[in-house]
Amino acid sequence: MEYEKRTAFILAAGLGTRLKELTFHKPKALVSINNKPLLQVTLEYLQKQKFNHFVINIHHFGEQIIDFVKENFQDIDIEISDERPLLMDTGGAILQALPLFRDSKAVLIHNVDIISDLNLKDIYDDFCKTDDAVWLLTQQRDNKRKIVFDENENFAGRLNIETGEYNGIKPLQDSYNRLSFSGLHIIKPSFFKDFEVKPCYVFDIYGEIAKKHAVKSHPVKPSYWFDLGTEQQLKNASEWFLSKK
Repeated sequence: MEYEKRTAFILAAGLGTRLKELTFHKPKALVSINNKPLLQVTLEYLQKQKFNHFVINIHHFGEQIIDFVKENFQDIDIEISDERPLLMDTGGAILQALPLFRDSKAVLIHNVDIISDLNLKDIYDDFCKTDDAVWLLTQQRDNKRKIVFDENENFAGRLNIETGEYNGIKPLQDSYNRLSFSGLHIIKPSFFKDFEVKPCYVFDIYGEIAKKHAVKSHPVKPSYWFDLGTEQQLKNASEWFLSKK
């Protein structure tokens, strides 16, 4: 089944503090990889994946993002969720942007500093065919912060495997899957309408939704996937892409 409107919410409001001097005078979204701003990379990729409605949240140097979009993407449907008065965190960002999702069956949440080659169109369309509230795109990856899912791939909580700290909606079991979050998730906005709009952590919202509805792991295996949150990660990705030319 084809969906006429495919909506993507690009998270671009972060302070980008881990990128140090690269974000002293610009937002993380406009930091470049191989001479192309991350926001441009993300928008062009999602357009190829048949997404045609975009919402971008802004905070840090938000006016630069507004100007960049006006100058470079006049012909596509982009709306701005303005968090310059108050940074909302991912959970609050989704809640604040809900009016902009009013005609969207589902919304892809995409961090601006994630680059991959996933077939997001097909994943989005498959999600729309389900009754699930949320899909968290997960991977097997070596990192200390894990998302925990029960035997039926339902969200159970978050685990720091280094410290053993577990924050969950059900007791941790040895049989539960411990997976890495990809920075990509798909939601149905209708499941979020009863939450108070305020800054909040997205997994707190997912925990509440998961008590009544399906918040599922959707495992993915991209050929490449990069989180560009630090200068070193940006450098590594840049060198990798240059080596493939």
